[in-house]
Amino acid sequence: MQPQIVFLDRDTLNVPLRPVSNRHQWVGYTQTRPEETAERLKDATVAITNKVAINAAILQHTPKLKLIAVAATGYNNIDIAACKKHGVTVCNVRDYALTGVAEHALMLMLALRRQLLAYRADLQAGAWQKATGFCLLDHPIHDLNGSTLTLIGGGALGRSLANMAKGLGMRIIFAEHKNVPTVRPGYVLFNDALAKADVVSLHCPLTEETRHLIGAKEFALMKPSAILINTARGGIVDEKALLAALQNHQLAGAGVDVLAEEPPRHGNLLLDVDLPNLIVTPHIAWAGEETMLQLAEQLIGNVEAFLNGEARNIVS
Repeated sequence: MQPQIVFLDRDTLNVPLRPVSNRHQWVGYTQTRPEETAERLKDATVAITNKVAINAAILQHTPKLKLIAVAATGYNNIDIAACKKHGVTVCNVRDYALTGVAEHALMLMLALRRQLLAYRADLQAGAWQKATGFCLLDHPIHDLNGSTLTLIGGGALGRSLANMAKGLGMRIIFAEHKNVPTVRPGYVLFNDALAKADVVSLHCPLTEETRHLIGAKEFALMKPSAILINTARGGIVDEKALLAALQNHQLAGAGVDVLAEEPPRHGNLLLDVDLPNLIVTPHIAWAGEETMLQLAEQLIGNVEAFLNGEARNIVS
């Protein structure tokens, strides 16, 4: 019998997918609600998911499932321990967004350091037309050149951004893990790295250890002139503490591409405010067409490798 491959949320990847070369039966769903997941995977050999959660309760009803191919790098929507218990392999895609995510983070940095939103709001209000001088100088502008970028996450994404930032003349610091007694070569103590930063950019996975990694205590360590960039996962930052830091002028700005709940169906406090020093984008750092095409190719390659008995990008 041919293996059945089920893509649970095909609409999350809006580029063409080449066919899997192995003999198979393909079933694709545009989106899948939580209550539909178990039924849709009951005969599946391979499940492809971007953001649909697969947990222990679902795995009770998927006797044929052998592989979960995550169409993303992050796999916090998968119960890894339950997969091991049920003999289900999990793989992800890696290093596909090194350019796209780094460019997005850099865009947010530039917009915030150069006060793009604040000056745009001034122009919309007619401030330039009323100016006494030839330009407006109401919001402090800072160059990226000569400033310090602290990266939390020293993997491929963080280092890709570091290379771009070096090209703009930024000094690069890699922060050591939080609350550890020793520092690896090339890293700086977590608290010290925050204190030295003009820009902090997050490039680590969301785990129980990194949930709310950045909160009120961490914002208190940072310069009031510093900005925070988060293109990783929303739960890494305490959003309530972030908003308070912005409103209390403990932080000069923040650019976030991710929220704790996505989509934010129950609202989000960062979406309820209109601040010139806060930029929120809808999880699109990875979504450049060239980037998604790389993801799509690697995803299909992961499935083919597994069906051919090869281990590729395995996380459990």
